[in-house]
Amino acid sequence: MSPAPTPDARVDERLGRLVRRVQADARVPAVSAALHRADRPLWQHTVGGTGTGTDDALGAYTRFRIGSVTKTFTAVLTLQCRDDGLLDLDDPVGRHLDLPAHGELTVRRLLSHTSGLQREPFGEVWDTLRAPDADQLVAELDRAERVLPPGRRFHYSNLGMAVLGQLVGRLRGGSWAQVLAERVLTPLGLTDTTVTPGPAAATGFLVDAYSDEARPEPPTDFGAVGPAAQLWSTATDMARWAAFLADPAALDPAGAVLAPDTLNEMRWPVTTTDETLWGAGFGLGLILVPQGERVVHVGHDGAMPGFLAAVYGRRGGEGTAGAMGAAVLGSSGTAAELFDLPHRLLTEAVAHDPAEIEPWRPGPPAPAPLRGVLGRWWGEGFEYVFSWHDGTLRARGAGDPAGRPPAVFTPLPDRPDVLRTVSGREAGELLRLTRDEAGAVVRMHWATYRFTRHQETFDRYDFRAGS
Repeated sequence: MSPAPTPDARVDERLGRLVRRVQADARVPAVSAALHRADRPLWQHTVGGTGTGTDDALGAYTRFRIGSVTKTFTAVLTLQCRDDGLLDLDDPVGRHLDLPAHGELTVRRLLSHTSGLQREPFGEVWDTLRAPDADQLVAELDRAERVLPPGRRFHYSNLGMAVLGQLVGRLRGGSWAQVLAERVLTPLGLTDTTVTPGPAAATGFLVDAYSDEARPEPPTDFGAVGPAAQLWSTATDMARWAAFLADPAALDPAGAVLAPDTLNEMRWPVTTTDETLWGAGFGLGLILVPQGERVVHVGHDGAMPGFLAAVYGRRGGEGTAGAMGAAVLGSSGTAAELFDLPHRLLTEAVAHDPAEIEPWRPGPPAPAPLRGVLGRWWGEGFEYVFSWHDGTLRARGAGDPAGRPPAVFTPLPDRPDVLRTVSGREAGELLRLTRDEAGAVVRMHWATYRFTRHQETFDRYDFRAGS
């Protein structure tokens, strides 16, 4: 096997220049960026200093506060509990936690920020910089408002994610931090992601709007709200995490952390974040940012006093490599330009260093019982093409654009002529085959709609036969 190709020096410089441009224009004391992909060595770039003293050079292991990127970890822990049978996403959270109020809100609503629960815990957390401990967080839930009806719309809530952190700890018999380290950080090798900054962490700053003064922000511990925003990490760890969110099978092939199908579920949009500008959506704990041409970036942004972070993986599109993720961490609390930078890094990397095109190779034929399904069929007046590729039966509209995923079917083990649609159009619906006396497939029903070899009206007028 030949070694992985090294990125062109011009691509490396192009990406580095993007980072340096944002650091200079947005006036960020320190920026650390990394790009992970399965087919290239890890790319990383740093600009600035840690702000910790005379020897403040940034390194690959310099930790930054990642703020609300923490929520993606809490979401994964929650889905782990579901997959292990400890909860259902539609359970009221009060079924598992003894709460004085809001116990009727479901796990799914809390994950997708559609519960209507107020944004922060009761009190003036951002004035005092004192977060509640676990007992106080729960005890004061009856003083927190539900500011919107559940399901009404997206409303971001640190408090809701904090409650899920308490839920995870209770179900697993430990603290949220302990469960996180044991069940996610260690299995994925995220050794530089921690709940505390450590001795080599960057200092967070607020940069004056009208001068070059940068003043350190006070350190904060988010206490029981930690599952929403507590973590510290490096750009290299976060690029790996972003790659996992986009392509879990590449980094966790055994599904030890989370099954790929569960990540697919988390990435499905539950709500938009703005009712008129549909530029971003929210799944189960994940932000989804469409890029056009059936490409989506999945991850989260983060903000804490003195720090901003953006961590996104890329899915879909021509030239996108496997396990592709980018992270940008900065030591300024106001440099919003940092939020766009991982999206630009991913786009530039694909444009100027696309993944290699995999050659097509012949494969085995379709199983004999399904060979009569292959070819062109008509349903609802439209033409579809059924084919066999990579060991599965597939269907596409004859006029579908090349980038649209096909429907994929899997046979039911106890019903040989019935298949389940497992992805794509009509996911979940059945495909039923009807055979003539000789065993040839002469008709199909997909999601109960009749499919025939010729175009027919709903009352079975066949245009080819004229009757």
